[in-house]
Amino acid sequence: MNRGTLVDDADLAAHVDDPGWRVFDCRHLLTDPEAGSRAYAAGHLPGAFFLHLDRDLSGPTNGCNGRHPLPDPLHLAATLELVGVSAATQVVAYDDSGGMFASRLWWLLRWLGHDRVAVLDGGIDRWLANGRPLTTDIPRSSPGRMTVAQRDWVVSCDEVLADLPAGRLCLVDARSPDRFRGENETLDRVGGHIPGARNRFFRDNLDGDGRFRPAPELRREFDALLAGRSPREVVMSCGSGVTACHNLLAMEVAGLPGARLYAGSWSEWCSDPARPLTCEVRAASV
Repeated sequence: MNRGTLVDDADLAAHVDDPGWRVFDCRHLLTDPEAGSRAYAAGHLPGAFFLHLDRDLSGPTNGCNGRHPLPDPLHLAATLELVGVSAATQVVAYDDSGGMFASRLWWLLRWLGHDRVAVLDGGIDRWLANGRPLTTDIPRSSPGRMTVAQRDWVVSCDEVLADLPAGRLCLVDARSPDRFRGENETLDRVGGHIPGARNRFFRDNLDGDGRFRPAPELRREFDALLAGRSPREVVMSCGSGVTACHNLLAMEVAGLPGARLYAGSWSEWCSDPARPLTCEVRAASV
């Protein structure tokens, strides 16, 4: 059976020794890039390998292509092959942030044409809450062999810019509402958002336990947000192309496939002062 969106901890526990499954720890802190690798060393799910957001799930930055540009697809495939991922492998990604970083690996693998990938719903917190063990053992694996069939799921900055007058694309920004308005911007040099974008905070996809909300609830909210626009017109963005993947996963859970990713997102967009922006922050009256 192909798990293509979410798996629960019971399902994963039943396959923890399954040679046809590979588990990846994607924990990360944007403010402390080595926090994830330290957490992995302190304890991780049995059989899990570690992937670093900056080094494995992103490509090199040049100051103009955003904070987390997409990795080279063949390089990413080679990294995954080294730890045993093959065309028939079921991949499961997890983190401790409600899928914030695990969804990046979920989207990247599907972008490469590998549909057997899911996010652990509730992440490591759910795993521990149900009394399941961690380990410090580093797993070993024979190499695998992937088949890369890269999909046309990426929208470039130039395409977004060229579309602004016509508005054929429906741009959805996954950042928190305050950052979307231009307030409390601590990660990027300029606050605000791309003109015409709509806001869907990625954490609104989760319930109080950090699990994805039921598909009918997500469907109602995305239908209201899109207001009749087709998912194939939707382009997801965020700060750097990471939490946008969380919204892409939520749309898949909701039965609304077909949206694409603006990978450079706000961090790429605001690197050029000539690009227009909308900032809802107003100076205080004197």
